[in-house]
Amino acid sequence: MASLDWFAAEVAAPAPARPRRARPAAAVAPRRRAQPRRLRGGILWISLFALLLTGVVAVNVAVLRAHIDVSRLDKQQLELQQQNSSLAAQLSSAGASQRIEQMAYRFGLRPAPGTDTSYLDLNTR
Repeated sequence: MASLDWFAAEVAAPAPARPRRARPAAAVAPRRRAQPRRLRGGILWISLFALLLTGVVAVNVAVLRAHIDVSRLDKQQLELQQQNSSLAAQLSSAGASQRIEQMAYRFGLRPAPGTDTSYLDLNTR
């Protein structure tokens, strides 16, 4: 065994590296076989993401169609409310006393004069 001299001016050279052995041809072949698996896996993931994105687009289209239908129904509801208001106003004016009086006059009905009016007292005992 050699002793180590801490005070020596020269530093010993590192040990020579061992030469690497060439890999056998059998070790390279599995890598070539493994690459198509990676490729297949990538294709599988891309297909899954494409399917997922297609589903998201289909859901968005369905929501858009539902929104259009709701907007159309809201517009129809407003139109029907306006028609109901108009019909209520017509009904109110049709029942007005002045209009009834005019229609009665057309049919030949006239108000009775105040002198021809008599009253009965129903509280007689």
